[in-house]
Amino acid sequence: MGTKGIEILGGNVEEIKTLLEKAYADEWLAYYQYWLGAKVAKGPMREGVMAELNQHAADELRHAGMVADRIIQIGGTPALSPKKWYDLTNCGYDEPADPYVRVLLDQNIKGEQCAITTYKNILDVTKEKDFVTYNMVLQILQDEVEHEEDLQALLEDMDSMVCLLYTSDAADEEDS
Repeated sequence: MGTKGIEILGGNVEEIKTLLEKAYADEWLAYYQYWLGAKVAKGPMREGVMAELNQHAADELRHAGMVADRIIQIGGTPALSPKKWYDLTNCGYDEPADPYVRVLLDQNIKGEQCAITTYKNILDVTKEKDFVTYNMVLQILQDEVEHEEDLQALLEDMDSMVCLLYTSDAADEEDS
């Protein structure tokens, strides 16, 4: 990193590197959780959920690349081994052991909420100190908020569908 770029960061370089390294681990684990969840999903609205999970996986992979680039720019090295991701993660990894779409959506909503908290913290640390990291994190945070909204909307759609089916079944029983 250039001397002027380091000067802007002040004494926060190590703190910012640490925060970004943890976020980098989160992004890789989120990518894999989404990607694998899309492969194993079962249940109502499966195709729509799979499409959403695949899109989010692509976004998380893009985020990992952005964060890795920034870590390198400020003189760090992103985790070189997937084993290290587990040591660094803020948000963890929920394996899709139960492939039912509702369970997958709940797991991924929890992950997005953690990511929102993580990136909000990085915004607070970099605000008015590291504009490059701040702007990158702001872009990622916008995606994470949108992901949470998308997943919650799918759950709402699923609940509406179940309610409609239940109402329809009750009406059919009354007609019998």
